[in-house]
Amino acid sequence: MAVLEKHIDVNCRWGIWKMEETIEHLLLLFSDPAQQLEQMQHLTAQCRRLEWLSVRALLKELCGEEKQIKYLSTGMPYLSDHSFHISISHTRGYVAVILSTQKKVGIDIEQYGERILKLRTKFMSKQEIETISADKEVYHLLLHWSAKETLFKIIGEEAVDFKEHLLISPFIPEKKGTFNAYELRTAKQQKFLLHYQIHPDFVITWC
Repeated sequence: MAVLEKHIDVNCRWGIWKMEETIEHLLLLFSDPAQQLEQMQHLTAQCRRLEWLSVRALLKELCGEEKQIKYLSTGMPYLSDHSFHISISHTRGYVAVILSTQKKVGIDIEQYGERILKLRTKFMSKQEIETISADKEVYHLLLHWSAKETLFKIIGEEAVDFKEHLLISPFIPEKKGTFNAYELRTAKQQKFLLHYQIHPDFVITWC
């Protein structure tokens, strides 16, 4: 089993799966491998098939049983039995899933990479940019991007401008922690507490 991390609480559970298995090995984790193959026929790329199976293997690990994932026309995932709210994310080599019986959830995992240094002005306000720690610049920027992806998944609205509608309160990045964030896209203009972790290969945020 390639579960890198798993957390189960009363109302929420989430995990990270490191994609180390082959497709053939992953298929053996399911009660009906042929059904899994049929459902992912539309995926031709090997990496996408690995992601697809890894998400469902992690979902099974978190729930203790197999669940079927479906998608709204917007692309948002949901469980066919509506037993949990669900959010899914993937980056190179990893997938992440979060579930809650109580509220909408969001999760995002981002691979470490310095390309983010050139993109900050496209998704961050001037005020946010001014708060970035020089000694942890890449990780701090990735956490801002990841957090806004997480918020986007939770609010479930179209035409969201990451720079104008999603705002991250100043925080000093540690190995793990929390920070506040706000959305200005809906009439509710909600406040959220986001959790995060920094790993050598990636950052992850969830709410």
